[in-house]
Parts: sequence; C-alpha cells; structure tokens
Amino acid sequence: MDERTGPALLDSDLPDGVLTVRAAEGDEDAFAVLVRRHSRPLLTLAYYMLGSAQDAEDAVQDAFVSAWRRLPDYHHRAEFRTWMYRITVNRCLTMRRRRRPTFPLDAATEPAADNDWSSPAGVAEQEAAAAALVCALGELEAGQRLCWILRELQGLSYEEIAHVTHSSEPTVRGRLFRARQLLKEAMASWR
Repeated sequence: MDERTGPALLDSDLPDGVLTVRAAEGDEDAFAVLVRRHSRPLLTLAYYMLGSAQDAEDAVQDAFVSAWRRLPDYHHRAEFRTWMYRITVNRCLTMRRRRRPTFPLDAATEPAADNDWSSPAGVAEQEAAAAALVCALGELEAGQRLCWILRELQGLSYEEIAHVTHSSEPTVRGRLFRARQLLKEAMASWR
C-alpha cells in the first residue's frame, strides 16, 4: 500500500462524512480509520452499560460489524459518531436483556482514610470507588444510566443524546437530573 494513500493519511485529513462515503463504497481502509477514531469512547460507553470489559469489547465489535454491513443504507441523517452510539447502545441493551449483570458484594467498600492516590491504598480506594460507581450505575433505570453515560462520560450534547435514545431533549434533561440525584446519594460515602 502506498504510504500517501493508506489509513494514516485518511486518519489525519478526512472528516467522518467523507470516510463513511468511502467505506460504504467498500473502502476497508476508510472504515478502519473510523474504527480507530471511535473505538475508545464506544468501549467506555459499553463498559459502563455492561459492567464488563470483555462484554464491552464484544458489544463494540458487534456494533462495528453491524455498521459495516449497514453502511450502504446509512443516509447521513446523523453524524457517524451518533449513529455508532445508537448501534452500540442497541447491542448493549440486547446483551443486558439476555443476562443481568452481577456485581461483587464487596465492590462497594468503605473508603480508606489514606488520600495518597499514588500509594497502594490510594490505588485500591480509587478502584473501589470506580467499582462502587459501576454498581450504582447498575441500579439506575436503563434510560437514566444511558443518558448519564452519554453526557458525563462521553460528552454528548442534549440534542445528540435525544437522537441516540430516540427521546426528546426535556426527557433527556429529566433523566439526567434523576440519575445525578440517585448517584449523588449512592456515592455519598465516597466524598
């Protein structure tokens, strides 16, 4: 492959819209660039929805396979990123319906008194806090959890979240408000 036409050039120069058109025409390099660009945030989304790194990887891989197959039907009504969020969310919801996630009972331990984040105790406390957050997210209603993840972890706008969740912006705002209140209560011991 000529270095001037390979994925490195595509990655740095072309917007998602152009890459999706090329990918829809069968350009695997263009699709590979899209996968590289969007994998990390989609993995984060899937992890917080499913609570498992392995399940998250499976969900995102399945989402990209589905997107590749459906690219010829993609009509650019939404940005590629938003479209991929919707596909990934649907895959995660399907996986959640098939099994209820389990969280270890010891995941929500009391925070340690030591606040040195670089010490072993500090690292353990950070990991326990992250596990407690995953557990607390698992207790939220699915719509609240999804809206919170998309806003707080992925940085999507209210409009983008409304598109991904097939709901209105006021509904998104309401779900976010309730999710924040519930998470504030659940994580009170970690302040």
